[in-house]
Amino acid sequence: MTAVLTADQVRARADFGEFVRASLPGLLRYAHALTGNPHDAADLVQSVLEKIGSRWGAVLRKDVEPIAYARRALANAHVSRWRRHRREHLVAELPDVVAASGVDRLEHEPLWRALRELPPRQRAVVVLRFYEGLSEREIAEALGVSTGTVKSQNSKAMATLRQRLGPTWREG
Repeated sequence: MTAVLTADQVRARADFGEFVRASLPGLLRYAHALTGNPHDAADLVQSVLEKIGSRWGAVLRKDVEPIAYARRALANAHVSRWRRHRREHLVAELPDVVAASGVDRLEHEPLWRALRELPPRQRAVVVLRFYEGLSEREIAEALGVSTGTVKSQNSKAMATLRQRLGPTWREG
């Protein structure tokens, strides 16, 4: 059976397609900074865009900027995924062969390593502030927190980064 779409549904799909085309590179960069690797970033963006796309009309009816809504959804999905999977998975025996993993060109970059070690919420604030160039108010809206929370999370993150990178930056 073929579903017949109304004119509003066709327009909403076209509008969502345009939104994805325009914002996908930025969302992938943001997700990469959140997750630490491009593969998990692509998975995260895809799952969030699927959810947003299925209710695009409702997103447009809300009094919210769609890109901010998408960033907040990415941050929330990342934190949820991190909480679900952060537990150790014990195995009965060690594998005979170490599995080969893809090479991340930023893996040995000190700033990137220090950023990946931040808690997810602090990492989200730092990425949105310094990588995406958002204001504290915009970050608060994107993450669904107060501007005071953004300020405190940024302060804690910067103190941690300064502590971890202090000797590295003095050497280089």
